Amino acid sequence: MPTVSSKRRLTSGAALVVAALVTTTACGGGDGGDGDSKGAGYNAALNKVANPSKKKGGTLRMVGKQDLDSADPQRAYYGMSWDFMRFYTRQLVSYDTKPGKAGTKLVPDLATSTAKISDDGKTYTYKLRDGLTWEDGSELTSKDIKYGIERAWATDTITGGPGYIRQALDPDSKYKGPYKDKGGLKAIETPDDKTIIFKLPKRNGDFEQFLAMPTGSPVKQAKDTKAKYTARPFSSGPYKFQSYKSGKKIVLVRNDKWKKSSDPIRAALPDKIDVTISANLEENDKRLMAGDYDVDLNGTGMTQSGRVTAVSKHKDNVDNMHTSFVRYVALIHTAKPFDNVHCRKAVFYGTDFESLQRTRGGKLAAGDIANSTFPVAIPGHSDYDPYGVLKRKGKPDAAKAKEELKKCGKPDGFKAKLTARNNNPGEVDAAEALQEQLMKVGIDVSVESLDGADSASITGSPSVVKKRGYSMQMSGWGPDFPSGQGYAQPLFDSRYLIDNGNYNESQIKDKKIDALFDKAIAETDPAKAGEIYKQLDKRILDNADWMPFLYEKNITWRGSRLTNAYMNDAYNGRYDYVSLGVVK
Repeated sequence: MPTVSSKRRLTSGAALVVAALVTTTACGGGDGGDGDSKGAGYNAALNKVANPSKKKGGTLRMVGKQDLDSADPQRAYYGMSWDFMRFYTRQLVSYDTKPGKAGTKLVPDLATSTAKISDDGKTYTYKLRDGLTWEDGSELTSKDIKYGIERAWATDTITGGPGYIRQALDPDSKYKGPYKDKGGLKAIETPDDKTIIFKLPKRNGDFEQFLAMPTGSPVKQAKDTKAKYTARPFSSGPYKFQSYKSGKKIVLVRNDKWKKSSDPIRAALPDKIDVTISANLEENDKRLMAGDYDVDLNGTGMTQSGRVTAVSKHKDNVDNMHTSFVRYVALIHTAKPFDNVHCRKAVFYGTDFESLQRTRGGKLAAGDIANSTFPVAIPGHSDYDPYGVLKRKGKPDAAKAKEELKKCGKPDGFKAKLTARNNNPGEVDAAEALQEQLMKVGIDVSVESLDGADSASITGSPSVVKKRGYSMQMSGWGPDFPSGQGYAQPLFDSRYLIDNGNYNESQIKDKKIDALFDKAIAETDPAKAGEIYKQLDKRILDNADWMPFLYEKNITWRGSRLTNAYMNDAYNGRYDYVSLGVVK
């Protein structure tokens, strides 16, 4: 999942954040009372629950710099949208309401249990709970789930959203969606209102992850307004839409037809969820700190000025969130001399990873130095470090860099062209820092800054990349779901190398990597799949295909009124919105 663009931050401000945080001592979490303490403590919501409480009532007030990409569950792709949709959508299985990595476990939601999987790993069967209802009180059935999923095939009307479930159930794209094909998708069977069966043409160990996405949400056919459904989705969860003004306001109120007895996941503590959309980032931070809002909808961290004020004056309301995003530089194989592995390795040795970390805000404000292509929370991450990045504490090794330059036939260095997004915080600063570092070993890098909104058509287009002479691309990436497939396949699988909207930016074409993906995806045991992804990680690093440099962190505000606040790794460094409550 690509990072969402936001305003560029200044290095000097980031340094102030680090200085303020270094002097901060972490306080403990809440005392298990009614959530009436101020702040709850620095990092109180990391791997634990800040201000636990079961009290209901009040209004949860959220603010966001940008709106949901869509309120339609089959069209949304932003992580914050998926987190927010837990309020009004349900799936057969969903993520557990627990802090940290425990929150990535799949648990039953609409279903009575996780799937009963056939011996050949191709058939998934679910039984539905009793008491499932829509917001009008009508029964929610297996046919509603089938219909909701089928909408994802109507790509001319239901635009956007992930395509994993389509690829898993209909790899040849024969089905045209429920608006054109009334016969329905043959791969999903509903023998009765309480049973749903999925028949995969080939094994996919992550199939339940696809069903846990909002794409797997039911939609009541009689309430489906097709492309207009995003303006007023029909609720199967504890809240329903009172109003939605795109780009301005979202108000959810209680769905009185929802039954807690049918829902083991959602706490449904607030009476109302009120969301304000405002592009004024600094003003949003000020109002969060003033108590006008409780939490940031987007969950991408505070601005430069907001961070400095928050950590120096309100540290008990600050969480230093780790995310599953990795900051990286793609080394483009089709751009000479990066078609030579030794020229790519020279970049690894010539890079000052500690300086890049410092440029983006330091260890606390920006994240830890990366050695693996996989984030820590994703199976496939390992301690493998062939370039000694961690051993040398991120510092460059100029001698090794020059040795690799000789091996690639460029003893005097070479020229390269690096792209960076000017509306992604700190990215251009980091690119210019890398430019200065690599010049010391003879690699002459020019930096071209681009608008992040143009990524799909410029850096995501191999033909444009070639025409403009780009050879390196700086960016960031996080998983669509917490597995190797959900994180790495768009980045490294040659079959995901496409003409536009391409994320295999290194343009890797390696049959051994593709075969490792196939082997891991067919594995239904996550631990065994993780070991295969470690082999894949090792191969990419050995070939110097793609250079990770940071495991990203954010400085996030947690309002004093919030109860049950915890970071869930399934939502990439955000709080699990569906569990939040407020002190009235």
